[in-house]
Amino acid sequence: MTRVTIDVGGTFTDCLVLDEKGEIHAFKSQTTPEDPTVGFTNVLEKAAAFFGMKLPQFLSDAGLLIAHGTTLSTNALLTGKIAKVGLLATEGFRDTLQVRRGYKNVNTTRFNLFVPPYRPLVPRYLRFGIHERTLYTGNIETPLCEEDVHTAILRLKEEKVDAVAVCFLHSYINPLNERKAAEICRREMPGAYITASHEVLPVFREFERFSTTVVSAAVGPITENYLKTLKTKLADLGFKGTLYMVQGGGMVQSVEESARRAVSLICSGPAAAPSGAIRLGQSIDSDNLFSVDMGGTSYDVCLIRNGVIPTTDMNWVGEELVAMKLVDVPSVGAGGGSIAWINSLGLMQVGPQSAGADPGPACYGKGGSEPTTTDADLVLGLVPADYFLGGEIALREDLAREAVRKVAEPLGLDIPQAAFTLFTTVNSVMADKMTEISTKHGYDIRDFALVVGGGAGPVHGGHVAEQLGIPKVIIPRFAATYSAFGMLNMEVGRDFARSIISRRSLIDLERVNRLLVEMEEEARQVLGELGVKPEGIVLRRSLEMRYMGQFHEVQVTDVPLGRIGPQELEGIVQAFHRFHKDLFTFDMPEREVEFLNACVKAAARREPLQLAEIPQASGKVEDCVKRRRSVLWDLAKGYQDTPVYDGERLGAGHRIAGPAIIEERATTVVVPGTFECVVDSVKNYILTRR
Repeated sequence: MTRVTIDVGGTFTDCLVLDEKGEIHAFKSQTTPEDPTVGFTNVLEKAAAFFGMKLPQFLSDAGLLIAHGTTLSTNALLTGKIAKVGLLATEGFRDTLQVRRGYKNVNTTRFNLFVPPYRPLVPRYLRFGIHERTLYTGNIETPLCEEDVHTAILRLKEEKVDAVAVCFLHSYINPLNERKAAEICRREMPGAYITASHEVLPVFREFERFSTTVVSAAVGPITENYLKTLKTKLADLGFKGTLYMVQGGGMVQSVEESARRAVSLICSGPAAAPSGAIRLGQSIDSDNLFSVDMGGTSYDVCLIRNGVIPTTDMNWVGEELVAMKLVDVPSVGAGGGSIAWINSLGLMQVGPQSAGADPGPACYGKGGSEPTTTDADLVLGLVPADYFLGGEIALREDLAREAVRKVAEPLGLDIPQAAFTLFTTVNSVMADKMTEISTKHGYDIRDFALVVGGGAGPVHGGHVAEQLGIPKVIIPRFAATYSAFGMLNMEVGRDFARSIISRRSLIDLERVNRLLVEMEEEARQVLGELGVKPEGIVLRRSLEMRYMGQFHEVQVTDVPLGRIGPQELEGIVQAFHRFHKDLFTFDMPEREVEFLNACVKAAARREPLQLAEIPQASGKVEDCVKRRRSVLWDLAKGYQDTPVYDGERLGAGHRIAGPAIIEERATTVVVPGTFECVVDSVKNYILTRR
């Protein structure tokens, strides 16, 4: 069985192929923003050619599994290229979407009078109140008024909406009214994308549920159209295997499920990287890791403690809240294509604007003229002009210097000085984000190893670690295809959740057990549709709990399978106290505990990824020097003659003292003078502070 992972990023489309011998092969192609399926098939053609096959022959293998991550849904939401959406809500609650929780703008204080108010994805004239009411107990107080639904549909048709979100009160506990309304919409509005909150996020909290459902509707048509186009194109090429989509929650699911729940693809690509980081951390026996992925547009960061990938249900994507469980991967606009500019104070800033894939950095020669991180790297001598992406892209230093001149002259600097300033500025932006995350969680950043991925990550990772005092850096063999590597380590499955909302003294254990059994039955059905046999399904339970009076809850994973009785309940409560103390350094065992949501994580059982080992070093490391290049490491010392090593010739055990550069086909590893680099048995580059 051959496994393929493909990550469509903002600048490059990455592909990894794990063949039947256990060997991993990496390929890259430029992303095609107008039609991402073109870049998708282009990179597959490279893979097929490597194995001596035409693409149809490569895709004809019935055992071929493709896991695909994409930023399509996220970018559509961030750029506003979304569908025209209508909303059906319980009468009197159509403005829940706009009132939210008093937030005026998530990026500023609610008391700032000069910030324009939030503009919801659904304008008020497309939000319709429907006469119906379900109580918090699940009882139907007022049946659905179907006439209201038909009246709303007439208006929605007149306005030519592309998608409709149906969000009724307490539908998470009894979806009857909401289901009827959605069925009417699907019957009366063929071709429109219809979604309901009980299908997307069947848990309590109206604003969070309404917001997430509306986001799913907003990105639904573009996501559905992309997936349909991709499946058709693959079918025309003779694809006989299975295509999975990477969820933002850290697992993979079917294409059909992704189309139904389009919001699950938000943060799809970045969510994969931490799974790869955990596998790589095993090479240095560490499970406290900072996973960073520096691509063309953004710098994605994930703090992993004790080998646990953090998740959060408070995900702000632009101005919209997505309250699904997603891998906690904060981003900052600092990538290889991030543009440098002079702010109103006369200081240089880098990002968040990016040159992207088209036109790209100035040195690509595709029409870009703004100074970017990659242009600065080229001027400094850190990346090669003739071996970028293995020589597929010839970089032009003359264009890079002209672009950097735009920020050099206003600052009174020469071009090398400006390039060095740009380089250190973008490093500081990345370091500041990592410091913010570690400080917020109360951890010392120096206690973590840094796992660096992304095409530009190995160029900057050592310097960021140097700035933060991090003692060890792992640069994987497949750093340039980092998210795609993470996908090889991900599980096939899905998360399920149901609301309980009860304090311990009043909890109905019969209801809790019933909800858990219902979710587990649904999980077996969903994974069964993916071809997973019952004996191959792994179920993990968790409960979201808090002390009475708290606003936020924590997720307790020490929940046993089988029936939960009073004894098991006591064990869960004690686990909550321990987990709360571990997270926040205190607990309150004398205070009443409240149960909010029951969760089930279902995944297909699989063996850990085994990485192929490389031969031991047989000669001196000096024999692997392919050339020397002038590199600006320090402004005071000027350009210094620096050895450049051929990554293809390095063997396990080779040691390289910095400053040095290692050129791989898909990336460049920069070793600062304060670090020593060791090549390990699976071709990871381990940088250790000297």
